[in-house]
Amino acid sequence: EGFKVKSGEARSGKHYRMKGVTLNVLDLKISANDTEGALAVFEQNGLTPNGGPPLHIHLYQDEFFYIIEGEYLFQVGNEKHQMKPGDTIFLPRNIQHAFMQLTEKGKVIVSYMPAGKMEDFFKTTDSWTSPPTETEITKAFEDHDMKITGLPLN
Repeated sequence: EGFKVKSGEARSGKHYRMKGVTLNVLDLKISANDTEGALAVFEQNGLTPNGGPPLHIHLYQDEFFYIIEGEYLFQVGNEKHQMKPGDTIFLPRNIQHAFMQLTEKGKVIVSYMPAGKMEDFFKTTDSWTSPPTETEITKAFEDHDMKITGLPLN
């Protein structure tokens, strides 16, 4: 059956905070459980000006971002793209990518196809009670079928 998830709410009722990687908050809108693993969709509230994740690859998921609010810099492979509201960017599996939030606040829709282990990744980062070490961050990426390939953008 279809369903509705209101603005500012999450399908599971849980707001995931990306502690240790960014300060962003992710609300699950469409779960892997809703799509037999084919898709996961999150609304990401960007609270990390001049910050973002390290360069990384997803081994098994394609990913796209749709910018709702704020401006971002994305790197896909070796190319960099300035992004503003209304822009969409596609990040294929096994191609290194990262983003940096350029404005004080931002909001994006981010989707993973197939869903893979991304929901569990955000649950992991949300569960950290103290700043994670670089080793813990690397392990979290690897445990969820991602590989860090470089530093965050600057």
